[in-house]
Amino acid sequence: MFMRTLRGRGPLAFLLALSTVTGCSPSAAGKREPRPPVPTRAAAEERAENARPGTADWRIARKGAEHEIEGYADRVSVLPGESFRLFVSTTKGAFTAEAFRMGWYGGKQARKVWGSPSTPGVRQAPAKVDARTRTASAPWRPTLTVATANWPEGSYLIRLTASSGAQRYVPLTVRSATTAGRVVVMNATTTWQAYNMWGGYDLYKGPSGGDGDRASVVSFDRPYDGTGAVKFMTYEQPAIALAEKQGIALAYTTDNDLHYTPGLLAGARALLTLGHDEYWSTAMRRHTTQARDRGVNIAFLGANAVNRHIRFGDTALGKGRLVVCYKDAGSDPLAGQDPAETTQDWRLPPKPRPESELIGIQYNCFPAEGAYTVRRPDFWMFQGTGARKGSRYPGVIGPESDGINFAGPTPRPIEIVAHSPISCGNTTMLADSSYYTVKSGAGVFAAGTMRWVCSMRGPECGHGVTEASRRFVTRATENLLRELAAGPLGRSHPARDNLGEFAVGL
Repeated sequence: MFMRTLRGRGPLAFLLALSTVTGCSPSAAGKREPRPPVPTRAAAEERAENARPGTADWRIARKGAEHEIEGYADRVSVLPGESFRLFVSTTKGAFTAEAFRMGWYGGKQARKVWGSPSTPGVRQAPAKVDARTRTASAPWRPTLTVATANWPEGSYLIRLTASSGAQRYVPLTVRSATTAGRVVVMNATTTWQAYNMWGGYDLYKGPSGGDGDRASVVSFDRPYDGTGAVKFMTYEQPAIALAEKQGIALAYTTDNDLHYTPGLLAGARALLTLGHDEYWSTAMRRHTTQARDRGVNIAFLGANAVNRHIRFGDTALGKGRLVVCYKDAGSDPLAGQDPAETTQDWRLPPKPRPESELIGIQYNCFPAEGAYTVRRPDFWMFQGTGARKGSRYPGVIGPESDGINFAGPTPRPIEIVAHSPISCGNTTMLADSSYYTVKSGAGVFAAGTMRWVCSMRGPECGHGVTEASRRFVTRATENLLRELAAGPLGRSHPARDNLGEFAVGL
């Protein structure tokens, strides 16, 4: 989170092939062999989907002026076959819409599944702002109703193209009806919305540019700012492409769905949260913790996750279309009525519940910059990376980081597998990656840096990320995904506690 303050074939052939892939010998002393992928119908369907021809032309070629073309959907997610409505505004005479499923597709990373005819365009009403909560919304008329028949489950970008050539995205998730036996990819929809400045307000600032006139409630009833999918493209898309390339069984969901569906993770192999998944409700956290305690693995491929406590609210377009976060218990209307549900940081009073209890580590720095520094090179995720103790991978830490919560609660046993000196503004701090296991057999990995997913792009990510950094992060993530899909991590990779090696701040 860009916080404005610091606080806040035969057996032998199989083994030889496996050793080539993993970079380790089957007889290597002290090494646990990676578990082979579990053959499932869902995995076969995933591979078949990604074997289909991809679409190279899915990116935005020209964004155009601010309101030249923009839109939003009346649903954050739909089940395959369900319909949703598109609300589109444009200053030009006509537009088209195209739906792209994001994946691997031989490196093209998307496949077009639908396209509209040329549709007359209208300039719709300006933003409407609630005077009390400073909630910006777009009071528009629906433009198109889109059916998702034959759309596979996955993360989608709807690309709007005005007759002038200007383009914007509208994100949509076609969620999975079941997650059983699958690694669940969760789109961080609440965090996307928290940083959405369309209409002049987000949960950080208002027209003044400061937080004095920021919103305390934000709405999904409006377009996203920028390209329409900035957070998704930065913090999620590279990981989704890699996961789909792996050919493991995946399921797709969103923060909103996790909140409203208690049994969402029933039978899942793992939950994958990506680069920036900061805003969590009580139900989201409860459902995830319960899943972990039933043996569902979790991987946090980011930092600053589960930092802000939120509630959901409804609009005329449906349930869960509002994200409520006052960021201060005393300002929240529930203060004095239901202290457990006031919306400040999870770690703060009136009922402190530090996020380290679930993640293992917790948010500690913005702006963070540094090299990812390996502490335990024999950690199972690092097999085949060539990492040694002290190996440094430039640019991977930032712009926010997590570290050990010495005050607790910290799950045990826990392994600190990377311990990275970083600059944090004008001071020096340490960022950590952790891995812990619980009695159910579930394992929980936390990367501890928001730039983990972006680093999969290598130098294209910027921030000093190198090709060596890309190779390390990509291989480690491939190892992680394969093991997540094989079942409870703790059964084959129990955490080796080393928390005692670390003194406070060292």
